[in-house]
Formats: sequence, structure tokens, C-alpha cells
Amino acid sequence: MNRSRSKLVAFAGLVIAVVVLVIAMVGGGSLTAPSSAPPSGVASSGAGFSSVQTTTPEPGSVPTPAAAVANPSTLPTISAAQLPKEARQTLALIAKGGPYPYDRDGVNFGNFEGLLPRKSGGFYKEYTVPTPGESDRGARRIIVGKDSAKYYTPDHYESFMFIVEDK
Repeated sequence: MNRSRSKLVAFAGLVIAVVVLVIAMVGGGSLTAPSSAPPSGVASSGAGFSSVQTTTPEPGSVPTPAAAVANPSTLPTISAAQLPKEARQTLALIAKGGPYPYDRDGVNFGNFEGLLPRKSGGFYKEYTVPTPGESDRGARRIIVGKDSAKYYTPDHYESFMFIVEDK
């Protein structure tokens, strides 16, 4: 009886470990213990984590960076001022949180082409850049990462440029 109980406890422990691992993978969480210092992007009052303020955006929101974001990719860059007028207007809508003219604006971008830095699902959101003369959404998009990095594609995900935003 003692042996079967040991097997049951071991099995329960294995199930719990698998569940925790799946939750961490799906939720993008970390399985490491917290360090004594706050993680990058977190401000602390200095007294541990009792009054921690995170700069992580709420799910579904697009953060507005306080400072310029460094290019996390090897993609070429383009200044926001060099973007087409419609792309600059889309950037302004993103900065103020909408409203967006297309139902598909703000949906997850899967990065199936693999041209942007690889991240977990739900990391990127896409926004339409209207194309004059097109009767539909056209091919131009701005992709925004949870790290506030923004990318412009003029050709429906065939190529990307990292957007260097004006200060």
C-alpha cells in the first residue's frame, strides 16, 4: 500500500510539473525564481517588491514608449518622418489607442514569415496603413511588439523595416 501511494504522489507531482510548464509556455511566464532586483522594465520603491510598478502593458493594449526603442532586429530602419502620410496617421492612432478604421486593426500578428524577431504568440499586433486607391485594406501594415518596437511593411509581410520614432 505504501508503494502504490508513493507512485501516486510521484505521478501527481509529474502532472503538476507538466501543468506548470504548459501554463508558463502558453502565458509567456518564467519558471525561474525572482531575483533580488526587479526585472528589466520594472520600477521599485527600493523596499523589495511591495510597491512595484510595472511598465508592462495590459493585454491587448499598445504601449506608448517614453523613450525611443532600440532596434531589436537586424532589419533596416526607417524614420517615422520618412513613412507615407497614411503610416504616420496610423502611428498617431496607435499612440492614442484608436479608434481604428478597420475591424482587423489590433489583432494578433503571427509572424509566420519569421522576418521579425521570434517571440511567443500574441507578442505582435497588426494595424492597417490605408493605401490610396485601394478598395480594401491594401498591403501596408504597421506591426507593434509588446516591447513597443514598431515595424512597417509596404508589401503585406514580404519585407519589414524597423520604425525609428521621432522624439
